[in-house]
Amino acid sequence: MAAEDCIKIPDNYEGYSLDMFCLPKHYENDVESIMIPKGLIHDRIERLARNICRDVDKGPLIGLCVLKGGYQFFGDLMNCIRTINANMDRSIQMSVDFIRLKSYEDDHSSGEVKVIGSDDLSALKGKHILVVEDIIDTGATMQKLLTTLQKFEPATVKVASLLVKRTPKSNGYRPEYIGFEIPDKFVVGYALDYNEYFRDLNHICVINENGKKKYAIES
Repeated sequence: MAAEDCIKIPDNYEGYSLDMFCLPKHYENDVESIMIPKGLIHDRIERLARNICRDVDKGPLIGLCVLKGGYQFFGDLMNCIRTINANMDRSIQMSVDFIRLKSYEDDHSSGEVKVIGSDDLSALKGKHILVVEDIIDTGATMQKLLTTLQKFEPATVKVASLLVKRTPKSNGYRPEYIGFEIPDKFVVGYALDYNEYFRDLNHICVINENGKKKYAIES
C-alpha cells in the first residue's frame, strides 16, 4: 500500500457542526468542530485492515500498540484484522504487545521523545511487527520508536497510523498505512488527548481555545 493511499482532508475544511452529532455535555464548549465522525473512522479502519491482511503473507504478526493515544485505534484495527483473518483461506498467527512514549505537554511538543514504559520486547526477534499509532506529527516520535525496535532484530516492521498531520515541522516520515491526512490543527477524541482529557470523546474534533485553557497544565 502506497503511503499516499489515504483520505486527505484539505486545509480549508471546516468540519461538521457540533449540532450534527452527539457529544458529551462536558466537552460541548471545548471543541470548535468535528473533523472526523466516528462512523467514518470505523469504515476507514475496516479498509486499512483489509489492506494489511492483503499485504501480510508471513507470520507470526505482532501488533504493537503505542500507548496511550493508540489504544482505541489499535483495538478496533486488531478486531477487524482478526475477523478478516478468521475468514481467509490462509491465516496468520497473531499476538499483541505494547509500548508507551511521551512527547507532548499541552499542545506543543516538548522537543524530546521519551520511552517511559514498555513490556519486554525481546519476543519481537524474527517476527513481523505492525506498529499501531494514533497520529504522526513531526515524525520524530515514530522514528525514535523504530530505532528502538531495530535493537530487537524483528524480521520486518511496518507502521499503521490513523492520522498524519500536514505540518511544516514534519521531517518527512510517512508510515505504510494511513487512515487520514489532516491539516495542521490540534485534534482530540477517539483516545487522542489534551493533557489526558478528551479520550472519552468518540469523534475526532478540533479543540478550541477555551478547551486548551480549561485543561492546560498548571505550572
